[in-house]
Amino acid sequence: MTLTLYSMPSSGNSCKVRLMLGLLDRTYSHVGLEYETPELADAHTTGALAMGKVPVLILDDGTALPESNAILCYLADGTSWMPSDALGRARTLGWVFFEQNRHETVIAVRAALQNYESRAHLATPQRMVELLDSGHRVLRVMEDHLADQAWLAGDTPSVADIALYACTHTAGSQGGFEMHRFAAINDWLARISALPGYIELDDIPT
Repeated sequence: MTLTLYSMPSSGNSCKVRLMLGLLDRTYSHVGLEYETPELADAHTTGALAMGKVPVLILDDGTALPESNAILCYLADGTSWMPSDALGRARTLGWVFFEQNRHETVIAVRAALQNYESRAHLATPQRMVELLDSGHRVLRVMEDHLADQAWLAGDTPSVADIALYACTHTAGSQGGFEMHRFAAINDWLARISALPGYIELDDIPT
């Protein structure tokens, strides 16, 4: 049985899982469920999506694994993408938690308000300015950390880098963040895009 991934092509959370699968050279079947489409509504209605959202990875035995970062950690287990020592894992997971608690909540949210029609009414000038300022502060945390090291959690790339790459690499184009201010982040993005097996956001399996 082949792995099956339910993912949203435009979503950073879904992108990170597709990227991890590509970097690990794992084969899988892809079910695309784009935002605001009948297919996504049907998947919710039928209960196909564990925890009610994408991405969801269906394992070989039929188990449904939701939550993008949980999927990353599952896929990386036993590989070089997840450190084997306790301190290395803790540092890696610290950045994974940072991504969902501080990064995704401003970087991805601002992009969503700008790109999804149904959320446009929430994109008030005050809200957009607040998200811009908050996002730049979050990006500064990453910038300062990457100023003297190549990867977020150690000497080699890990799930921490993949978790944060997805929405960071489109923060300028989709969220309007001033990425020219973050030279170390831009260098880090380039290193990730040069990794064997790298795929683009819009590289969707058929």
